[in-house]
Amino acid sequence: MKTTTRSIQQLIEEQMQRWQLMKTKKMIEKQGVSTITISREPGSGGRIIAKKLAGKLGFEVFHQEVLLEIARRADVSEKLLATLDEKGLTVLEDCISSLVYDRHLWPDEYLKHLMKVIGAIGEHGRAIIVGRGSNFVIPPENRFRLRIVAPQNVRIANVARTFDVTAEDAKRRIIRTESDRRAFVRKYFNADIADPVNYDFVINTGALEIDKAIDAVIAGLG
Repeated sequence: MKTTTRSIQQLIEEQMQRWQLMKTKKMIEKQGVSTITISREPGSGGRIIAKKLAGKLGFEVFHQEVLLEIARRADVSEKLLATLDEKGLTVLEDCISSLVYDRHLWPDEYLKHLMKVIGAIGEHGRAIIVGRGSNFVIPPENRFRLRIVAPQNVRIANVARTFDVTAEDAKRRIIRTESDRRAFVRKYFNADIADPVNYDFVINTGALEIDKAIDAVIAGLG
């Protein structure tokens, strides 16, 4: 089930209030990895893993619908940046400049907004960010990058069951979504979404049960 625009806006406003309160009370304390990024093949169980991981770690989950809504609205993006202190803003600007230089990017307005949104969420920490190339934006010292995969037949069965469609329809959905995600990461981050070098941990949910995979991730976080 898709999240409605209204519920997305409510979620964003509630999260902004929490961050602003943390800033006011100077409660932001981060040590080691504070943000998990998840890249996933469609139908591989990435959303389920994000939700369960967040529950066990006490993290907030930010799906691409939320990231897109914040990046789309300049007023919301400004509110998000306002929840960072001066040090956090400096770190964010340095990180984005380094990313643009290292990957030879020519960011348009959308990518600039998106990187600021993802970077600001990463600065606050205690977050799981799903999709939108977030694994390229968060600095190495703060992130743990997951890639969730599964054999195509497993993913087809998962999508067919979730959306109550035929296997053929499920396969078409998967191919279209895979193509869109691959093109997005290539266009905006000059990278191959499937390259394992871009991740710290790759999970095959066709070979490893989701609960066991989550335990393995938590163990990997130390």
